[in-house]
Amino acid sequence: MTDRIGKTFYLCKNLILMGLWKSIKDQIKAIADISAYIDVDDAGARIRNNIWFRGPNVWILAFSIIVASVGLNINSTAVIIGAMLISPLMGPIIGTGFALGTNDMPLLRQAARNLLVMVVISLLASSLYFLLSPLKLVNPTELEARTSPTIYDVLIALFGGLAGIFETSRRDRGTVLSGVAIATALMPPLCTAGYGLAHWNMHFFLGAMYLFTINGVFIALATYATVIFLRFPQARYIDAVKAKRQRRIISVIVVAVIVPSVWTAVNLIRVNNFERRVTQFVSDNRTFEGKRFIYDQKVSGSNQVEFSLTGEPLTDEDREAFLTDAEAYGIPRKSITITEHNFGVGTSEEVQKLVGGLYDRFYEELDKKEERIKNLESELFRLMIRLNDTTAVAPPPAAKD
Repeated sequence: MTDRIGKTFYLCKNLILMGLWKSIKDQIKAIADISAYIDVDDAGARIRNNIWFRGPNVWILAFSIIVASVGLNINSTAVIIGAMLISPLMGPIIGTGFALGTNDMPLLRQAARNLLVMVVISLLASSLYFLLSPLKLVNPTELEARTSPTIYDVLIALFGGLAGIFETSRRDRGTVLSGVAIATALMPPLCTAGYGLAHWNMHFFLGAMYLFTINGVFIALATYATVIFLRFPQARYIDAVKAKRQRRIISVIVVAVIVPSVWTAVNLIRVNNFERRVTQFVSDNRTFEGKRFIYDQKVSGSNQVEFSLTGEPLTDEDREAFLTDAEAYGIPRKSITITEHNFGVGTSEEVQKLVGGLYDRFYEELDKKEERIKNLESELFRLMIRLNDTTAVAPPPAAKD
């Protein structure tokens, strides 16, 4: 009797769990199903139209090149975002993936040709701009940000491309393509490469062109995969042998693009971890042995740091203790350089130079923070206006020195 009750209970529990699991699967399928929202015929027609590079697209490309170059030249993120939004470069790249997915070779040749023309025009125009521009940046952060792509840029391009082609394929289109244009950032790398050509800086040129290649390849790959997944009509039949060869070529290209970005990402993580350990060490040991002060640290490369100390001169025992403490934070002693500036030991000119440098650095950092605060206040005010907040108050004007 007990066994029968136990079996009945077990059977009822399984039936309830199976019913619950089926209900959950049905709910997930209903939420994730996209068949009712997709129009592949309309999407294919619009992708073909966006490949065309004549008339207005030529002028729009020229305008976006200048806008992006100016934004990079003045380190303005807002201007660079504007260039991303108006650039027509996305069309031929999506068209390339679409042509591969539908086996439309004439369209593939047209898309590749138009993309090549766009790239050449972008490089020439941006190079000319940077040659003629009188503004020479001391710290070109927006340019440098586009010279060291990593695996994270691969992920951005891949998932941004997936979002873009899904947005293109659905019946009721929204503003997703604008976000994709900003996230994948096709125009700024080309303008950065133009800067590299103008100043014959191969680090900028090669790094930026690699970033553009990553974005282009993985947007096209995302389009190719989505076109096959959504069963876009094929332009012509492709036999199994050709399909296999096509997939093999795509795989080789993808691997060739990914491998360097993985190495760069690993190096970036290594540098970031090293800088974090250095910062933590300085924070915990700002006053060393109560007689010395770590007033600056400079990290160079992935594993080199220079500590600047002031106070009493370090003895051999003190230096050994300093290096031992640093090793406890994961900073190898071979990576450490110690520079001493001892007040009362050097000449008055050396002391004045040291103090002047400290003050200059302090006020430079303070100015950067004040500028950041003003930008955030302005952005907050614009958002409040958009929300029709009648209580919004304009940010006060910057105080004059």
